[in-house]
Amino acid sequence: MPASFDTRKAKILSELDTPDEQYEDLSPKGSVDSGIRDLILEINALPQYVTTSSCAGRVSAYLEGTKGAKGGGQWLFTSHEAVDAPVADGAVNQLLGLENEEVAVPSEVDEARFVHLKFEPMILHILTASPKAAQHAATAALTAGFRESGITGILPSASNHPATPMVAVRSSGLVFDCIIGYSTNISLSEPDSSNVSTGGEAPRPKIVPMVSEGYLRTLLGIASQRFKTNEERRERFRKALLNF
Repeated sequence: MPASFDTRKAKILSELDTPDEQYEDLSPKGSVDSGIRDLILEINALPQYVTTSSCAGRVSAYLEGTKGAKGGGQWLFTSHEAVDAPVADGAVNQLLGLENEEVAVPSEVDEARFVHLKFEPMILHILTASPKAAQHAATAALTAGFRESGITGILPSASNHPATPMVAVRSSGLVFDCIIGYSTNISLSEPDSSNVSTGGEAPRPKIVPMVSEGYLRTLLGIASQRFKTNEERRERFRKALLNF
């Protein structure tokens, strides 16, 4: 194996060995998803592979940031497994961060911040020790149904180090993104001024639903179906990859 690959793999594995209560990554969840942990361990046990980032798949509700500003959005709900929609009136709105109000639309679209309910399937980034190893991983991903998978970094580096390509395992076929609400930019509570300097919690914006709870239940049901398909594709990928 190239020395550069071995060094980077050792560093990544060291970070993954951090106890769960101390481990943190850049994802909203901050750790490796439980639904993909076993697959990560199996991939990293192969000498020619190491995962650099992953998501098992998720359904989420996300409030956009202010128009024209970088970032500033807010995660209202995230789950990396199928969700059973609660049956009580108003419970689905509450789950997804919406108010229990009548369905409405914003009077000024340009000024509204919209809430998106999204489903996103599994995504993996795998650093490989050689173009041959990368080709095998990409083929396994494509045949398993992750149609937008690909390889980058197939050429040797400028310093003449051997190529250690990166494989992105991904698919857009299961993705959906629906607007379900909007923010009026009216806060439901005032920030605690005594805590501002120490990172006090910001006020929560008021978010009005744009669709019925019945429609939201339908979307969560579709997400559950797609989680199942995502798991089937993940298992096909696992079997194909391990047959190296």
